[in-house]
Amino acid sequence: MIVGLSNPKNKYHKTRHNVGSWYIYSLAKYFSAYLKEEKKFFGFITFININSNKIRLFVPNIFMNINGEVIYKVASFYRIYLNEILVVHDDLDLEVGKSKLKYSYGHGGHNGLKSIINNFNKKINFYRFRIGIGRPKNKNEISSFVLSSPISEEKNLIKISIQHAIKKTHILLNTNF
Repeated sequence: MIVGLSNPKNKYHKTRHNVGSWYIYSLAKYFSAYLKEEKKFFGFITFININSNKIRLFVPNIFMNINGEVIYKVASFYRIYLNEILVVHDDLDLEVGKSKLKYSYGHGGHNGLKSIINNFNKKINFYRFRIGIGRPKNKNEISSFVLSSPISEEKNLIKISIQHAIKKTHILLNTNF
């Protein structure tokens, strides 16, 4: 399963904190798949086929700090283990336009990742795509920064990094991670 961390779509879709969902919508489009709202999972879901494997794509439609609850619910329903999930999220520690694949345990202060780790209740390494959104100069402005829309130039850089991440994902999925 590939999950794009997010806050509720209607209010927060265009914010930096929702770049994980931007990635999922771009990936779905790349594979000509369409996400549909699944109320029992409190989010949007679809699947793609890679090498005869059904890969679920999921975007939670609840607040970031409780994303882990619904991700766990979807994973349990489809019998998917945490180490079989690729989590895509925004990252303050990466420059805008950069993306990095990581396989590790830990949340680095990200509330969505904290929620996932707490709900799966295990210290297990899992795959993550970190998509850079940069960091505000004043650390007291982090909350308002992640919940605001990027300026046009930043948005273009983020879209480019998402396209690079999609190419890397395609390679990763073809190597049967």
